[in-house]
Amino acid sequence: MGERLRTAGMRVTPQRVTVGTALERRGQQVTAQALWESLRHSHPELGRATVFRTLETLVAAGVARRLELDGHVYAYVACRPGHHHHLACASCGRVEEIDEDYTAPVAERVSRELGFVIDDARLDFYGRCGRCVAAAS
Repeated sequence: MGERLRTAGMRVTPQRVTVGTALERRGQQVTAQALWESLRHSHPELGRATVFRTLETLVAAGVARRLELDGHVYAYVACRPGHHHHLACASCGRVEEIDEDYTAPVAERVSRELGFVIDDARLDFYGRCGRCVAAAS
């Protein structure tokens, strides 16, 4: 965690490492409130506002991604380095990263047909993962 923050030009603080590590271990999307609630007993020095600010710092560093849930609530997920997109399960909260190979044809078509020069793209798909679909059947 510390090395990724350094690479992004961010200061490495105990709070950032604690929140980032907890997010990585979570393995699924989590709201800032839920993450703070899971950390507050083992890390009473972490205030609620610190967790919220730290998550935004991790997003800025490219270590985490903010996903929008229903009702304009944000959830966060740890991300691997490199450009990618997400499949977010609304049932179990699992988030899977997908490579640019899936979305590059759309970006190329937009550029070719609309003349739009794309500098960056973030595409997240929301729905139900294969496990949740199978469990519901």
